[in-house]
Amino acid sequence: MPSAVTLIRSASLSDAAEYAYAATAPANARLIFLAGSCPLNADGSTAGIGDYAAQAASCLENMTIALREAGATITDVISTRVLVASARQADLVAAWEVVRDAFGDHDVPSTLMGVTVLGYDDQLVEIEAVAAVVDA
Repeated sequence: MPSAVTLIRSASLSDAAEYAYAATAPANARLIFLAGSCPLNADGSTAGIGDYAAQAASCLENMTIALREAGATITDVISTRVLVASARQADLVAAWEVVRDAFGDHDVPSTLMGVTVLGYDDQLVEIEAVAAVVDA
């Protein structure tokens, strides 16, 4: 089934951004608002302690499971917000590169933010997402 999400790019804006500047979904789409995906193992422990890229990968794995249980896939995501507990741009980039690579050509609008602290012990990355699907 094709995605309900349409990515919008602008020739009037910089092409340096590694994502579309906007996205739309049709009026009949069902929106799915995901809680921030955290790098938690099934037992509740934090995955990838001290490793921004490993935590981003864990967040994406957990997000994929939540999407599947809501009847969606990563290509149904319409936007993301990537939170990284660091003031160093290199740490933000390490997490972002994992997210960017996971989304591939489906480069949804995204915000990458450095934050002071996240909710779980040793947590460095959290990813929020909104998805849109048209149910058959």
